[in-house]
Amino acid sequence: MTERHTNETFSFVESEHAVLDLWKLENVFQKSLEQTANCAPYIFYDGPPFATGLPHHGHLVASTIKDVIPRYWTMKGRYVQRRFGWDCNGLPIEHEIDKSLGMSSTEAVEKLGIKGYNDECRAIVQRYTNEWEKTITRMGRWVDFENDYKTMDPWFMESVWWVVKQLWDKDLIYPGVKVVPFSTALGTVLSNFEATSNYQDVQDPAITVLFKLIEQDAYMAAWTTTPWTLPSNLALCVGADIDYVKMHDNDLNAFHASRRQRP
Repeated sequence: MTERHTNETFSFVESEHAVLDLWKLENVFQKSLEQTANCAPYIFYDGPPFATGLPHHGHLVASTIKDVIPRYWTMKGRYVQRRFGWDCNGLPIEHEIDKSLGMSSTEAVEKLGIKGYNDECRAIVQRYTNEWEKTITRMGRWVDFENDYKTMDPWFMESVWWVVKQLWDKDLIYPGVKVVPFSTALGTVLSNFEATSNYQDVQDPAITVLFKLIEQDAYMAAWTTTPWTLPSNLALCVGADIDYVKMHDNDLNAFHASRRQRP
């Protein structure tokens, strides 16, 4: 046995870069596709990220899974096409444009027209392409960035509608009822991502009103965030199975005492 020199160190970072350089130099990913091009395909449905932001840790975990499964089936002799994609539909892109223009989508459409507003939205779809490609490649994920797809492409949207039509013809689409976030300004439902992308701290009007109980020196305290409805209130509803707390308010007693002392 020979002793290793104490000054010899192994760098995982340098090793990873060496592997990535080798893959790029030898076109390993492309060759793996060429070798399996005539094999039975394995269809892997990829949920593309939104085109409006940079990759974060949530994307990294999902990208690892999206890389492991196609690699496994490629080693099993299947052809797995892997094209990177961008989710361009929905409100995130419109939200970015509204912020950049400093106006609402309604105002922007009135000023620019539908085509002009759509052109503004399309222009930012590949704003972060270089950052995404750098991060995904650094992870070691094999995916085709040159032949990417965008959900706003007509052929993609038409393929989705084709699938919907097939499901409709097979009676697999049915109406349902579900509680979902809704935008009253846009007149459309929101996904969880869309609903959480624009939370704001606002001041809601709220008041607490005291209702005098009959034949008792006590009041019911009612709290409401819609004080403008109070004039139409005719009664208070109480529940037999609800616990209520009776409290002694010194400030309230002092208030009534002061009223009684007035001439």
